[in-house]
Amino acid sequence: MQETWMFSAQNNHETYPFSGKQASSLNKSSENAMHYASRCEYHITDLDGWLAIWFSLFLHALASRTSSFQPLNRVSVQSVVGNIHRQQKWPVKMVSAEVKRSDSVVTLASTVGTSEVNDKRETEDYEKMVKELENASPLRIIDKALEKFGNDIAIAFSGAEDVALIEYARLTGRPFRVFSLDTGRLNLETYQFFDTVEKCYGIHIEYTFPDAIEVQELVRSKGLFSFYEDGHQECCRVRKVLPLKKALTGLRAWITGQRKDQSPGTRADIPVVQVDPSFEGADGGIGSLVKWNPVANIQGRDIWNFLRAMDVPINALHLRGYVSIGCEPCTRAVLPGQHEREGRWWWEDGRAKECGLHKGNIKQEEGSLVNGNGNSAMHINGTATVYDIFCRENVISLSRSGIENLAKLKNRSEPWVVVLYASWCRVCQAMEGSYVELADTLGGSGVKVGKFRADGDQRAFAEKELQLVSFPTILFFPKHSSRPVKYPSEKGDVDSLMAFVNAFR
Repeated sequence: MQETWMFSAQNNHETYPFSGKQASSLNKSSENAMHYASRCEYHITDLDGWLAIWFSLFLHALASRTSSFQPLNRVSVQSVVGNIHRQQKWPVKMVSAEVKRSDSVVTLASTVGTSEVNDKRETEDYEKMVKELENASPLRIIDKALEKFGNDIAIAFSGAEDVALIEYARLTGRPFRVFSLDTGRLNLETYQFFDTVEKCYGIHIEYTFPDAIEVQELVRSKGLFSFYEDGHQECCRVRKVLPLKKALTGLRAWITGQRKDQSPGTRADIPVVQVDPSFEGADGGIGSLVKWNPVANIQGRDIWNFLRAMDVPINALHLRGYVSIGCEPCTRAVLPGQHEREGRWWWEDGRAKECGLHKGNIKQEEGSLVNGNGNSAMHINGTATVYDIFCRENVISLSRSGIENLAKLKNRSEPWVVVLYASWCRVCQAMEGSYVELADTLGGSGVKVGKFRADGDQRAFAEKELQLVSFPTILFFPKHSSRPVKYPSEKGDVDSLMAFVNAFR
């Protein structure tokens, strides 16, 4: 039996029925066909009918090309095809049965003009933009970001002092989006703060959640608090990094609250704008996502001055001594004088205090051959060359036997301060100047300053006998005590180091 379909055009209360055979031989001019296409509503039961209409229009266009046919301009052609695909001006309704989708038709309709769009896509010189915006205010930087990316950019909001980003966005007068990662382990006060911010700014935060199956597998296999034993990276990967990766695939850019003064050794070089080195955006592939850090050059105290001046709501935890706020089990208040990141993952060292959201800040450390200090070279296992650090006259290099003897002494003739380090460690390299200055300051004071390279084969010994967790670790060996005292702070400036030494002299 011959398959038929029904095509009905309703125009000025008139109905024109055609069989499939009649439609394929329809002898109307292209202008009339386009006239009906723009004014009529079509009801189709077989998608092959669509193809028949398209093919018929195509044949008549060719047939009349040499006569009275006037080619449509590009805008008209794209408008017609686009309207078919989006079903806006040509709403398609199924009359009797569900028609299977034809991928070839959708692909054809969706790819019209793609090459033209791609040809117009520009490659932005973000290094040049960094120089232009280096001294710009956060307000100007955010305004630039919102202007450039519109609805394809969103502010990452953690529920802490990065609420300043939302206030800056409001001040631009432009529409903006905000998203947040709900790890399932946040403080109650943070959830309450989210609600306050939504009501204050009249926005809806776009929450992203971790995959339930992955969380279940992690907790069932390792328990609820495994991060206290083997580090926070695995938990953060499941609860934060993977959800962030998913959220960013719908964007072309994002705005973060990173500052250079936030975390020693990892954020000191962040620019105000960059191509994201870790994640991909909506277009896919490396370089498809732009990362804006509008407060990169702003000090923490200036952020708080801004929040107070603008009467911006804040997380109640800030009033209890919390500065950097993350998940409840991994965040605590800090004491006066402590660095803000010391309240995060406090059982780990400064080098590890990135959860993975900004892992691009952490440079490859092992195998990095140059530290820029012009120190002498050393060979490890005869294969790689690295450069030693803390090479100064007032800094005594201790061997394995030397540090063992020092640790065994119950009564020392002089107190010692010793740094356990790895020359490839960027945090150690960043602290070198301060430690050398400390040695110069203590010269002739009766306090010896030493160093012990504790990586490689020496690491297991240092972890067992010298309280090493990560690099750098600074120990003070008192004159009349066998057990050394470990420097508890992340601060590597000479004043903080000197205060630590003076506390035991």
